[in-house]
Amino acid sequence: MSVAIVKNFNSLEGTREALSLIDEEIKTVVGSRRKFLIKPNFVSAYNYLAATPVETVEAVLQYLYKRFDISEVLIAETPTMGSMETAIKNFGYDKLKNRYAIAFVDLEDYNYERVSLVDEHGYDYDVYVSKLLLDKSFVRISVCRAKTHDYVVVTLSIKNVVVGSIKKGMRYEIHRGYLSINHAIAKLATHLMPDLGVVDGVEGMEGNGPVSGIPKRWGAIFASTNPVNLDVVVTYAMEFNPKDVGYLYILSLWGYGEIDVNKIRVVGESIENVKTKFKPHLAYREQLSWKKYIDKLREYILQR
Repeated sequence: MSVAIVKNFNSLEGTREALSLIDEEIKTVVGSRRKFLIKPNFVSAYNYLAATPVETVEAVLQYLYKRFDISEVLIAETPTMGSMETAIKNFGYDKLKNRYAIAFVDLEDYNYERVSLVDEHGYDYDVYVSKLLLDKSFVRISVCRAKTHDYVVVTLSIKNVVVGSIKKGMRYEIHRGYLSINHAIAKLATHLMPDLGVVDGVEGMEGNGPVSGIPKRWGAIFASTNPVNLDVVVTYAMEFNPKDVGYLYILSLWGYGEIDVNKIRVVGESIENVKTKFKPHLAYREQLSWKKYIDKLREYILQR
């Protein structure tokens, strides 16, 4: 699947253009489905830089209502810090309710399903994942800001849905080591992979993301119906090595996408035309420690 890249410092215009570049691929993925679930990223209900810009989500809504026969659109999330209600108000999402037939959903108000995982020490543990995000009758759309991360180098379209799906009080459970968290994200992604991902890099977050980083003016927007390819391209464009992002590496081993950007079809701008250097998190070198266990724990990594 292609990855669309657009240079634009306007999130609304740039996102619309990126989606139009992969219009046929989106139509194929949507098929006959009429229900859509948009998952923005509200790590904090108070820090705008930690959240998905409302303009990006509005561009997605404009695209959907223009292209498809829609029966339902949900905007679903549960902030790690603060409430869904506070995030909607603070980030200007409340205005969308007056313009579109949508419903805001706090994932905490819905049921969860238990998923079993194993950590790098061989211990089994469970997390509870949103049944709503597991529901494949919805076209699942991940819309997020490009950000660095304190455990897994970058947080983009896949991690937005995966970690956001975990019951709020249990998200700490997957933080059992750098290999464990990458494997957990990859395994959960096999159940929760978005149908469409949009990454807004008009203004990203660099340094100590996903909450305490600093603004990075970039002017690049990315979209794809293959979130692994999407996140690999964005990671490379942020001047990180995609093979350093454990969950992307593992998902590529499992056949969900390409880890080599040279094997990914890009439409719109070239990657080199938007490539820029993001400052990594202070723990960046430590985050790469998962790679030391690739050979020793290869059987563990390849477990699904």
